[in-house]
Amino acid sequence: MSTASRVLAWPLPALLTWAGAWGLVWALRSAQAPVWATLALPTAMGACLTLLPAVAATPWRRVFVAAGFPLSVMAAGQGAGIPAWLWLAPLALLLLAYPLHAWRDAPVFPTPRGALQDLPQHMTWPAHHAPRMLDAGCGMGDGLKALHAAYPHAQIDGIEWSWLWWAVSRLRCPWAAVRRGDMWAADWSGYDLVYLFQRPESMPRAMRKARTELARDAWLVTLDFEARDEHGQPWPAYATLNVAGGRPLWVYRLSDQAHDLV
Repeated sequence: MSTASRVLAWPLPALLTWAGAWGLVWALRSAQAPVWATLALPTAMGACLTLLPAVAATPWRRVFVAAGFPLSVMAAGQGAGIPAWLWLAPLALLLLAYPLHAWRDAPVFPTPRGALQDLPQHMTWPAHHAPRMLDAGCGMGDGLKALHAAYPHAQIDGIEWSWLWWAVSRLRCPWAAVRRGDMWAADWSGYDLVYLFQRPESMPRAMRKARTELARDAWLVTLDFEARDEHGQPWPAYATLNVAGGRPLWVYRLSDQAHDLV
């Protein structure tokens, strides 16, 4: 990941774009520009900036960034007596759900229902052993629910940095031990299975942590994104499953990564 990408971690580009649009509004008003210009030019600026990959690398992010200024204008209720700063309320909610500390991790995209239902065909434990499982970055709890559906007798933990999603997960998954914390600082040792639904850029970091902390008989399961090391080399997968919509679910056994452990 480049230095610019690390500095402009999402959603900082969106915040900067919206702030720039409103800065242009104030500049145009100071110059006594016509109303149409104070609305059209900042909107056009925001739309043009979405063409830059550093600002919005996916279609949904482009929509999100481009729509931010027009929506904030509507939220401000031009002429309706609603203060212009009211548009900051959604940003406050965004920061609560997605705090600064977690900007380099994956955004909240839920694990599809039934995504892990085929895992017991590939990994099982003795009847007397209740495996310990961790959803690292559990978001709203969909991954926890998928693990519980596949392994109802397992001891399932979740860890989430966002206060909002931590609270939501605790409410939705009372049978799981969900704690608020940093998935990268948490100790993964002692878990039989770690489940990840991260972003491609954070996978090498996750792999280093797994190699360092997980036991050789442990498993790593990752949705959508293949495990790669810091050199971009893929880990040998124990199995690759297809889940809803043809999305890949990668299953790794740590003992198969012996050449990476030396």
